[in-house]
Amino acid sequence: MSFSVVVIGTQWGDEGKGKVVDWLTQQAQGVVRFQGGHNAGHTLVIEGERSVLHLLPSGVLHEGVVSFLGNGMVVSLPDLLSEIDALLARGIPVDRRIRISEACQVLLPYHIALDQAREKRRGHAAIGTTGRGIGPAYEDKVARRGLRVVDLFTPQRLEAQLFELAEYHNFVLSRYYEQPEIDPKVVLADLVSLSERIQPWVCDVGAALAQMHADGQRLVFEGAQGAALDIDHGTYPFVTSSNTTAAQAASGTGLGPGYLEHILGVTKAYATRVGSGPFPTELLEGAGPVLAERGQERGATTGRPRRCGWLDVVALRHSVQVNSLTSLCLTKLDVLDVFETIKICTAYRHEGQVLLRAPIQVDHLNACVPIYEELPGWKSSTAGCCDWRALPEAAQRYIERIAELVGVPITLISTAPDREAFIVRSHPFQDAPSLTETVLDVCE
Repeated sequence: MSFSVVVIGTQWGDEGKGKVVDWLTQQAQGVVRFQGGHNAGHTLVIEGERSVLHLLPSGVLHEGVVSFLGNGMVVSLPDLLSEIDALLARGIPVDRRIRISEACQVLLPYHIALDQAREKRRGHAAIGTTGRGIGPAYEDKVARRGLRVVDLFTPQRLEAQLFELAEYHNFVLSRYYEQPEIDPKVVLADLVSLSERIQPWVCDVGAALAQMHADGQRLVFEGAQGAALDIDHGTYPFVTSSNTTAAQAASGTGLGPGYLEHILGVTKAYATRVGSGPFPTELLEGAGPVLAERGQERGATTGRPRRCGWLDVVALRHSVQVNSLTSLCLTKLDVLDVFETIKICTAYRHEGQVLLRAPIQVDHLNACVPIYEELPGWKSSTAGCCDWRALPEAAQRYIERIAELVGVPITLISTAPDREAFIVRSHPFQDAPSLTETVLDVCE
């Protein structure tokens, strides 16, 4: 029996983690975000109603569940309160369900201005950030000059810290990027006002989670983005500014890694990527536009179109390794229903060599050519299917082939956006089966 499940994206984000977290939270008492900011967007469809969350954990719609914002996050207070107010207007009492770590970094207007100025300066070499200030906020954290939530409640200290920070950032904005300076007095007044609203929700998140775990309560840890965007293990420099892998669930919450019992990786049945960066299986023609249209592939946060391609097992195996995955959830299987044949990238070819692991240098990865294994499609609808035995045999073979290639069982399959559209072969809060046991289940 597992009492904690970490949900991690295994690709470049947008894998459908929000739906998975929301579904798991039905059997949990706490859910916690542990990295990222409002550059993430998780879309939930519950009884036909669509919700997009950016900072709040995807379990916040559940009554009786505490939703935590962990210390690994960077939080824009105006955006957080806007998100809360939108849900309150719908009659969802999120203000009674949330807790915010006192150690969260506060995202400021300077961070947004710097982010946008940098991307503009880079031109065609832009990283493809959301322009929401996430990277500069993490830079201030690492440089030990950032503001934390706890600093908001000591007015004199807050003013001194903010004005020192403003002097530094305004110098860079005006002298290097030739952008307008931002008045720290205005920023300070806004922070004081906003801090009054969030103060009742601020707590020691690590201590609260440790107590819940000691009491035998179930916890879900929600990652943002995906493992291929990890600052250390992703396609650097085309990555996000935080660690998006499972280890961050510990350092981003204050609950040690020994408490993390089940690591659930989420992958699409194909691959997508938003923004710039290497994408070996990208399909600009043919199946690519079909995947984009059928999967409604636009970023939940920015609305930018997602680049689409066949599933990349080389990248997926890397995610298995860096996250020590226990099991996998495969999403958007129904998007593949129309194809005569379906391809899986099993290796790369680079300068005459066959590679089973991706090269670390971006220019080498951009030069890689995918090597595909082709499987028959099923040409029938799997949309909304909730029974493994009702899946077409070709769909079953496709799923089992992925599990065989990566060495991790696929225990959940999502076949439509709605919360309950899952095939459950083993529940993450139970002991996960081995790959062999999962394969045997198919043969029965």
